[in-house]
Amino acid sequence: MEVETIIGLNGSEVKIGDSVNEKDEEKKKKQSKDPEFLSCMMQPATAESDPQYVGIRRILLHRKAESGVISRRYDWRCNGKGYVAYRNFISRPRKWENLRTPSLLSSPGNSGRWLPSPSPLSHQFEAESFSSSRDLRSVNQASSRRASFSSSLSDGDHPYRRGGVEHAYSFVGMHCIFDQCKSSVTVLKFGHMSSDLLAYGASDGTLTVCNLSEEPSVLKQLTGHSKDVTDFDFSSNNQYIASSSLDKTIRVWELSRGVCIRVIYGVSAQFCIRFHPVNNNFLSAGNANKEVTVFNFSTGRVIKKLMFDGEVTAMDHDHTGQIIFCGDGQGTVYSVSMDSHNGSLSRSHRHRTNHKSPVTTVKYRSFSLLASGPVLLTCTQDGNLCFFSVALQIKGYLTLRCSLKLAPRIHRIQASFCPLLSLEKGEYIVAGSEDSNVYFYDLTKPKHTCVNKLQGHRFPVMCVAWNHGENLLASSDFYGVVIVWKRAKTSS
Repeated sequence: MEVETIIGLNGSEVKIGDSVNEKDEEKKKKQSKDPEFLSCMMQPATAESDPQYVGIRRILLHRKAESGVISRRYDWRCNGKGYVAYRNFISRPRKWENLRTPSLLSSPGNSGRWLPSPSPLSHQFEAESFSSSRDLRSVNQASSRRASFSSSLSDGDHPYRRGGVEHAYSFVGMHCIFDQCKSSVTVLKFGHMSSDLLAYGASDGTLTVCNLSEEPSVLKQLTGHSKDVTDFDFSSNNQYIASSSLDKTIRVWELSRGVCIRVIYGVSAQFCIRFHPVNNNFLSAGNANKEVTVFNFSTGRVIKKLMFDGEVTAMDHDHTGQIIFCGDGQGTVYSVSMDSHNGSLSRSHRHRTNHKSPVTTVKYRSFSLLASGPVLLTCTQDGNLCFFSVALQIKGYLTLRCSLKLAPRIHRIQASFCPLLSLEKGEYIVAGSEDSNVYFYDLTKPKHTCVNKLQGHRFPVMCVAWNHGENLLASSDFYGVVIVWKRAKTSS
């Protein structure tokens, strides 16, 4: 290449051809250098491992982190909040992590409610895995450094008030009352993404579907079960309901006609049931025969079965449908991997406690401000309410974050997340109680966990459920009364 020389104003010679070549070479060098690749490959490996193992692993983890960011953006866009809201919640200062657990010498009535408990891997809580991995060991080391709290709190403790109940959880009164049911209401749910569709099942085997518009009314009363309705679930389009019962059957109902279109007979009592969140052709049910069974919704045939150590009493899916969380009659919580294409099941992890009491509630939520990720809420019949963070990358591995000890229950009383307010105000849980009240707990307040209660029932409150907009809260009691509470409008 010819080099053209130009004399500058100060008499110096400038070679244009050389400068062009130097710039091209610098660009090529920059393109050929990958700082991430070099830093990964230059990391020293141990004498026992493959020399290329550490570097390759670092690259894969780097790509995995990028894919995680993309998936979180997608999840929050679908959730209606947007990625900006997710970013704001992540960057928001978490004041409860700066709080220190009060001294054990403090008075029980003021600041001694929450006591430090051992780590989730101590002798009180045993986390087991059905498949060992290096990632699992790393999670164990990280979880041992996290703070875990437990509480001894009775349902009758007075809620903490600063000049009255917090505005976020003030209620203007009762929206409506349904009292036509003459037996205990055992399960209560709103329709998917619905603010007005409510259904509840009772111990007399009936299912009642209601409309909560300006003039609340009963739409359908579904009869067919001969014993208690233990659980039911809406399909994603709210056109069908699948219910389980102590009469050993699963029934599928078409809401538009109010008729049962399919009956699936089992060999033991059916305790819980869920539609697959992605593939509604799959129905998963837990029964007293210590198994989870996957059915084909269209044909009613059994696709897969998986055995457990105890009766499967409660279950829930994650938002992707790839993991089922199950609770059994011995207080153990399981993470089960599920193939969304063929319905195959495989046990991944289990979390055991010393409390041998049936699990009455298993609730999953895709994000929590307290855990900065997916969380799981469980409640047992003896009053132990546990709050777990979920590692979806390790097939739903559970790490205990908080535990709340409530008064023991005689009945099968359930609890629930408060989904929207928990993203703005704290980490709220709502639960029924034997003393006929509905209690609200904020897990971000170690000193004064109970923040509000609703009084209106005369008998033990069995179930609670929020509608999609979280402006209505439904609660049911042991003698069949269903109250729908209307929350006060807030500017937040």
